[in-house]
Amino acid sequence: MAVVSVNNVSLYYITGDVKSIGVKEFVIKKLQGNYHVEKFWANKNITFSIDRGDMLGIIGKNGAGKSTLLKAVSGVLIPYEGKVEVKGNIAALLELTAGFDGDLTVRENTYLRGALLGYTKSFMNEMYDQIIAFAELEEFQDRQFKQLSSGMKSRLAFSIACLVNPDVLILDEVLSVGDGSFKQKSENKMREILSRGVTGLFVSHSVSQVRELCNKVLWLERGEQIILSDDVETICNCYEEYLATNQLPETEQDFQNMSQSWIDRQERMEEEKKEKKRQALIREIEKKGSDAAVEAALDVIRRRKPELLVPETVE
Repeated sequence: MAVVSVNNVSLYYITGDVKSIGVKEFVIKKLQGNYHVEKFWANKNITFSIDRGDMLGIIGKNGAGKSTLLKAVSGVLIPYEGKVEVKGNIAALLELTAGFDGDLTVRENTYLRGALLGYTKSFMNEMYDQIIAFAELEEFQDRQFKQLSSGMKSRLAFSIACLVNPDVLILDEVLSVGDGSFKQKSENKMREILSRGVTGLFVSHSVSQVRELCNKVLWLERGEQIILSDDVETICNCYEEYLATNQLPETEQDFQNMSQSWIDRQERMEEEKKEKKRQALIREIEKKGSDAAVEAALDVIRRRKPELLVPETVE
């Protein structure tokens, strides 16, 4: 049974209203008789469902409607058309530092965010040390939140969401926070969470993360659904080929062809890199004299392919 169901969901924003153009321009346009507003459809007729333990990766260029869709699933936005159904409690990381109070301490904000997620104080007491340790903020527990770096704030938000116990976890570009070691730790934590049966929705511009973490993928383009598939590898290949060529697939065969084109492109690029290295090696050897050239070549072989050298025998 589906944990998250999205059926023909459409959402739009109003452009040109008082909030976006200001009171002065609104009054002028009204007096001139040319005031009007327009609807910008951020999502149009999006349909998908995911089951317990699924991780859905949502890909698409900026402005494709990815974050808006996550807000609809999390309940922040109400669809103009269609219906969203979610079974279980949700932990949503849409804007990582939203919901924190800059004047409160790290400790106080941890309990505040836990309360906003619906967890009891006793539960947060049990989880607090783990949350702080995972966020690597042991030395900053009594510091005001506003004094933290943006990376530290993001680590705390990610840690709270992942170390509590949601049924559905919604992540919007959050696995890119922190340094390299924390990114790897975040990815490992996501794998652990999914292994427990938590359902996830993940937006990222890192296609490699989608490949590694997701078993389903949804591709959006200008608010419209291009494809929903469990063939993550093929769709990610096709999407990366689209980024290189700006040509959208139209048929099932197009997806296969573009996927293969991307694979071929990567192989050509790899061969080009190898050829550049070979040419650089040749130029390095040619700069030296004949004896030195032989010694240079042997040195390269010793470092890169020592198995090619025959061991000297002692008589």
